[in-house]
Amino acid sequence: MSILNYNGGCVVAMAGKECVAIAADRRLGVQLQTVSCDATRVFQMNDRLFLGLTGLMTDVDSLHNLFDFKVNLYTMREGRQIKPKTFSNLVASTLYEKRFGPYFSEPVIAGLNADNTPYLCAMDLLGAPAKAEDFVVSGTCAESLFGTCETFFRPDMDAEELFETISQALLSALDRDSISGWGAIVHVITPDGVTTRTLKARMD
Repeated sequence: MSILNYNGGCVVAMAGKECVAIAADRRLGVQLQTVSCDATRVFQMNDRLFLGLTGLMTDVDSLHNLFDFKVNLYTMREGRQIKPKTFSNLVASTLYEKRFGPYFSEPVIAGLNADNTPYLCAMDLLGAPAKAEDFVVSGTCAESLFGTCETFFRPDMDAEELFETISQALLSALDRDSISGWGAIVHVITPDGVTTRTLKARMD
C-alpha cells in the first residue's frame, strides 16, 4: 500500500458560474481500520480561498499549520488577502523545496479570483500543478471521482446546482472505495460568502 493511501481519504473541487465548491470525506483510518469519522481535510485560508489536503494525516496537519503561518505572514506584509493563483505558487514552491524528503500529501486549491471567476488547481506531492476549468480530484478514490465528475459536471452551474452535483459525485465515488467515506463535508464559495454543509454517507 502506498504511504499516500495509508490513512485513506479524498478531496474534490468543482467550478460553477461565479462560485466554486470543495468537498472531502470524513474518514481517518490506519489502512483498513477506521479510527475516526470526523477528520478534517479541507481548510479555509481566507474568505474566498480553501485548501484541501489528502495523504498522510500527520503531513496534512503539518502542512496546514505551515500554510496558515505563511498566509498570515503574507497578509501582514502585504496588507491584503492572498489571491488563489499566488497561493498556489506558494504551495508549489513549499512542496518543491522539500523534494528530496517530501511531504506525503497532495493539495487541492479552490477559490474565487477578484473578478469572481473560479480557480482550481491540484498538485502532486512535489508541487507540480494541474490547473483545470471544470474539476480537480485527489485521494484514494481519484479514479472513481474522475468518472462521476465527468458524468455529472455541467458548465455554468449556480451555487445550489453545484452543491448537488459535487455531493452526488463524491457520494457515488465513496461507495466504490473501501478506505474513504464515512460522511462528507462540502464548502460552496460564492461572492456573498461560504456555505458549509455535512453529508450523511454509508457507514460500513
